[in-house]
Amino acid sequence: MVGTTIEWYDFFLFASAASLVFNKLFFPTADPFNGILLALGTYAVGFLARPVGGLVFGHYGDKIGRKKLLVISLLMMGGATFLMGVLPTYQSVGVAAPLLLIFLRLVQGFALGGEWGGAVLIVSEHGDARRRGFWASWPQAGAPGGNLLATAVLAILAAVQTDAAFEAWGWRIPFLLSGLLVAIGLWIRLSVSESPIFLAAQAKAEAEGKPEKAPIITVFKDSWRAVLIAMGARFAENVSYYILTAFILIYVTNELELSKSVGLNAVLIGSAVHFVSIPLWGLLSDHLGRRIVYIFGATSMIVWSFVFFEMLDTKSSGQAILAVTIGLVLHGAMYGPQAAFFSELFGTRVRYSGASVGYQLASILAGGLAPLIATAMLKDLGGSLPISIYIAATCVVTIVAVYLAKETRGASLDTEVSPATQERASV
Repeated sequence: MVGTTIEWYDFFLFASAASLVFNKLFFPTADPFNGILLALGTYAVGFLARPVGGLVFGHYGDKIGRKKLLVISLLMMGGATFLMGVLPTYQSVGVAAPLLLIFLRLVQGFALGGEWGGAVLIVSEHGDARRRGFWASWPQAGAPGGNLLATAVLAILAAVQTDAAFEAWGWRIPFLLSGLLVAIGLWIRLSVSESPIFLAAQAKAEAEGKPEKAPIITVFKDSWRAVLIAMGARFAENVSYYILTAFILIYVTNELELSKSVGLNAVLIGSAVHFVSIPLWGLLSDHLGRRIVYIFGATSMIVWSFVFFEMLDTKSSGQAILAVTIGLVLHGAMYGPQAAFFSELFGTRVRYSGASVGYQLASILAGGLAPLIATAMLKDLGGSLPISIYIAATCVVTIVAVYLAKETRGASLDTEVSPATQERASV
C-alpha cells in the first residue's frame, strides 16, 4: 500500500498540476480553455502508455515474479516525477519544454501500467480466500492515499504562497519531494517476500519442463472474456474518479470562478474519507460477493453524477466538500472489491498479464480522456448536464459487464485456469 501510495502521488500530482498551472507554463495561449485542453492532453498521454506498461510488466511479472517488477516500476515512476520538478518551462526553452514533459509523462504511464497488477497480486496471492476482498483492497487505498498526499502538498503551497510565487517556483516542490518518497517505498518493497502462489506455479512449470507460451498470448486466447469483463467493470469507476478529483479543479476555477483552494480542499477531505472507505467495501464484498457491491457502486454513481454538479453550483465550500466526499465513498464500492475481483478472473501463470491488460486498456478510453471530454463538453455544450449524462452512460457499461460476470468470491487462486470458470469455493 505504501509503495502504491507513492506511485499514485506521482501520477496524481501531474493531474492536479495540469489542471492548475501547466497550461500557463508549458502551453501558453491566448485562450485559457485551449491551454487547459493542451495540458490535459499531456495528462491523457500517460494513459496511452499504461497498457504498454501493463503488457511488458505483466509478461515479465508472470515469468520472473511480482516483486522484481514492483521495484522497477517504483524507480521509473519516481525518477520521472523528480525530473519534472527541474524541467525548464516554455518561456525558457520553447517547444522543447512541452516535449520533455510529454516524454516524462509517458515514462510515468508506462511505470504505473505495471504497478497496479503487481501490487494487488502480491497481496491477493499471499492471503486466504475468505478475506481476500479486504486485504487486496489495501493497495487500492493507495490511490486516494497518493491523491491525498499530492493534494495536501498543493493545498499547503496554495495557502502559503501567492499565485505568482506558486507559478514561478512553488509548483516544483511537490515533484522534487518524490525523490524522498521513492527511497522510503524502495526500502519497503525490497523487504517484501515473493508471492508463494507464483513461486509454487513457477516450480511446477520448471519440473514439468513444458515450453511456455507468452502469457499475453494465452490471456487473449483463453481468457479474452475475462479481459472484456475487467475493461467494462473499470469504465465507470475510472471515469467517475477523474471527474470527481481532477475535473473538479477546472470546473471550480474556470466555470464557477472560485479559488483553486475550494477544489483542492474538497478533494483533500474527500480522499481522506475515500482512503478509509475502500477497505470497508472490500470487506463487505467478502461477505456479500464482488458483483453485488460493485453494481451498487455503479448504480449509485448514476444518481450522484447529477447531484454532484448541483451541489457544486451552489458555490459553497461546504457543499463542494460534501459532493466530492459522498461521490468518492460511492466510488469506493467499485474500487474496493476490484482488486480481488480482477485477480480472481485469471489463472496464476497469466494473472499479472490478464489483470494488468484489462485494467489498463480501459484506462485509455475511461480515465485518460475523462477530464479532456468533460472540459470540451463544458466549453462547447455549456453547463454540466452533458457531463452528468456522460458519467451515467459509463455506469451502464459497467453494470452490464459486472452482471455478465460469474461471482468469484472465495475462488482459489492456486490454479492454472481462470478461477472464474470454477465452482465457487465455500466461504
